Amino acid sequence: MEQSKAGFLVAAFAEFFPGATEIGSYVGGKLIPGSGDEIQLFDPATGEKSVSYRDAGADVAALACMAAQEAQKTWWGMTHAARGRTLFAVAAKIREHGEALARLESISTGKPIRDSRREAEMVAEMFEFYAGWADKFHGDVIAVPTTHLNYTRREPYGTILHVTPWNIPILSFGWQVAPTIAVGNAALLKPSELTPFTSLAVASLAEQAGLPAGLVNVLAGYGHTTAQAAIANSIVRKVVFVGSPATGAKIAESAARHLIPCILELGGKSANIVFEDANLDMAAIGAQAAVYSGTGQSCTAGSRLLVQRRVYDELVDKVADGARRLRIGHPLESSTEIGPISNRGQYEHIKRMIVAGVAEGAQLAAGTTDFEPGGYYVKPTLFAGVSNAMQVARTEIFGPVIAAIPFDTEEEAIAIANDSEFGLAGAVWTNDVGRAHRVAGQVDAGTFWINGYRSVHVASPFGGYKNSGYGRTSGVEALYEYTQTKSVWVQTAATPTTRVGRS
Repeated sequence: MEQSKAGFLVAAFAEFFPGATEIGSYVGGKLIPGSGDEIQLFDPATGEKSVSYRDAGADVAALACMAAQEAQKTWWGMTHAARGRTLFAVAAKIREHGEALARLESISTGKPIRDSRREAEMVAEMFEFYAGWADKFHGDVIAVPTTHLNYTRREPYGTILHVTPWNIPILSFGWQVAPTIAVGNAALLKPSELTPFTSLAVASLAEQAGLPAGLVNVLAGYGHTTAQAAIANSIVRKVVFVGSPATGAKIAESAARHLIPCILELGGKSANIVFEDANLDMAAIGAQAAVYSGTGQSCTAGSRLLVQRRVYDELVDKVADGARRLRIGHPLESSTEIGPISNRGQYEHIKRMIVAGVAEGAQLAAGTTDFEPGGYYVKPTLFAGVSNAMQVARTEIFGPVIAAIPFDTEEEAIAIANDSEFGLAGAVWTNDVGRAHRVAGQVDAGTFWINGYRSVHVASPFGGYKNSGYGRTSGVEALYEYTQTKSVWVQTAATPTTRVGRS
């Protein structure tokens, strides 16, 4: 592992892998170096080179598949209650190392430490939630009109591949791995090549807590090499992807060639709708949280702020004032509210979109087109005077940028909200109860908030409409996604009537 300028990252990673000389994939309980192309990472807080490692590649992916297959047999052979107890132990181990995990997450992603601490806690909550479901998710007895006893079994797929994004690596681990293994599957996790560290760390902790070695394997490498090699392996029976629509389409196409199903959680350009009767102070705070929390690097970000024209200027002023007050700083500073953008590619994309917004005629109510050197920092940005036809209103920017769009009527607000290829989330702010439920029912979104934003919990299903994907990755619905239904028929008659075909 290259020590030059790696700083805190090397030390933070070493807390979980003492003596490790290089970054690799976690396969069968061991850290295995890759043999592919070198992947160079950069410190988002400084823009300087950090650590580098090699892409895992097809050989390591094949080893991970074999390890998962063997471990899954052991895991599925355990009682449901025993699996539940083990998941509770995993949660306890995550809590025990919560601060170290939070530091590693912040250093590698640029996320403020206050956010990373909460996300580490949420991962523990996810394992606890699904630990409780392990012995309570089961099939049914069907009242068929014959002399048979007919019942169903919920059985695991076997091995499920998860391809997760760079913006929420630790949260994605819990969100997807916990329900996957709760119902008896093994998990292969291919985190973004930019942020593999906390996924590797949590996988190691999970085995220390009692998971069979190889039940959860983490592949450190590229999607077009390592993930594609895993998808092509016959041991993988389902693929779950979180990321961009373009990459999601490639993942789905590859999975389809191998006749395996997918769950896709893709992008968003969510509408946050504010009516004139809303509490504007609360709506302004909610609008800031909807985008600026997590530095805007969230698929659910309410990046289109739709405001009824009568209160448009007032609300824009409130949000702009709040944006200018947010504290920008190093991710490990406890006072930091806005950290750097996670990686250089995304930083450059956000800068281009801000410049494009000004060129289209939108006005900067907060933020700037002048970007200072020395880290991937973007000031909280608010565009006023935006129409829904502008690029800043249609393209997912994935950064701390809000496009404020005026509207006149309820019908117009709904039309603007739905005039998007995406349908991941949305919100409405109003004191009219009837209107709140009407809007919630008519906006195309998988998650919708009334007088709030960004409330999520592992107990609630999550997923998108339209180009924001399909399938659900939390709540009890995730357990249906990660299992298959088997119908079992038992003849109970002493002298059954023999029939040909269906009866």
